[in-house]
Amino acid sequence: MNILVISNLYPPYARGGAELIAARLTHELYGRGHRVTIFSTMPYGGLHTLFPAVVERHIGTVYRFFPLNFYHSLDDHTRTIFIRALWHLIDLFSPFPALAIRRLLTELRPDVVITHNLKGIGLQIVREIRLAHVRHLHVLHDVQLSIPSGLLVYGKEYRWFGRSPIRELYEYFVKRAVGSPDVVISPSKFLMDFHLARGFFSRSIHCVLPSPAPTFTTRPITPRVKGPLRLLFAGQLERHKGIIFLMDTLQASGLDFELHIAGDGALIQDVQKRSKLDSRIFYHGFVNFRNLLHLLEASDAVVVPSLCYENSPTILYEAFQSGTPVIASDIGGIGELMSNGNNGYLFKPCDTKALIDILRIFSSTPDLFRSRAEEIRKTMEQYRLEAYVDKLLRLANDHSSNV
Repeated sequence: MNILVISNLYPPYARGGAELIAARLTHELYGRGHRVTIFSTMPYGGLHTLFPAVVERHIGTVYRFFPLNFYHSLDDHTRTIFIRALWHLIDLFSPFPALAIRRLLTELRPDVVITHNLKGIGLQIVREIRLAHVRHLHVLHDVQLSIPSGLLVYGKEYRWFGRSPIRELYEYFVKRAVGSPDVVISPSKFLMDFHLARGFFSRSIHCVLPSPAPTFTTRPITPRVKGPLRLLFAGQLERHKGIIFLMDTLQASGLDFELHIAGDGALIQDVQKRSKLDSRIFYHGFVNFRNLLHLLEASDAVVVPSLCYENSPTILYEAFQSGTPVIASDIGGIGELMSNGNNGYLFKPCDTKALIDILRIFSSTPDLFRSRAEEIRKTMEQYRLEAYVDKLLRLANDHSSNV
């Protein structure tokens, strides 16, 4: 099958799990013998970067270009709110990316187009996919089609922008731009329901299909090394990810702990400062996957203290695949992957007392979940990459039945 994959970001340009999932699916499709082409973006590097060009021929053929806009999407945190607002308008209405994808569609004549996050590559490209009469599967990753930032923060669901006519007008034009792809795939019921409640994808086939778990070799579970409660936070160092809340809670808990932090983001300096002032906090910077596995294997639990509505966080799959339990905010789609008391515990977002109570359970019985590590690993079998791609290909080939 001739497959075109479109994603606003694609490794090595990446921000979160969405780009890694897009790459993981692409690698599996390519490994099965399909012809795979990737269309994505790159930072501005001169006039030549305004035109799509092949930059890689390894796992599929990768075309990249810089969508003519104020900045690349990875640089949005450095811009003022006014510039970001203008950027979103250009991203929504600009014909430039549509012209680029039109030429590529004509040259490639794909059997199916699979789109991931579209903010930052240009929403008008969806119109070109429709005009090309090619089967279109869209994979949701967050709420960015409704909320420009892609963030819906707990306790701020009804702040002025969320209720403003400006956002509703923006959402109206986004719905017109993206229309109803043949199939819309969501990793969580939460995210699918969020979009359907707002009138998105009214004529699409809707499929809730949890993200594929990463494939890696796990080592035998070893006895726990005595010592303090060892916790891991791995993710973006942003306030909405709850890293400040987590550090404050642990320092107020009175527990004997070690907190290992892996990742980068706007709060790097805050985290580095805390780690220098508190010998129980260890900042590892951005770590590669191999080093992340070492941290997972050494941890008693992974903490996901999100203050924003998550979809299906990649770190949950990585933790469970390694046999490590998770302590997480019960928000968005997180609870759909959790079995409270079996592979970890859920707590109400921002609830310091609830989190401390759970940490005390782990502290008093640190070997409890280590003895269940193999059970936790087995729960990931249903999320195998091979099974996900089997379903994806059936959706790509099925032009008639609902799923």
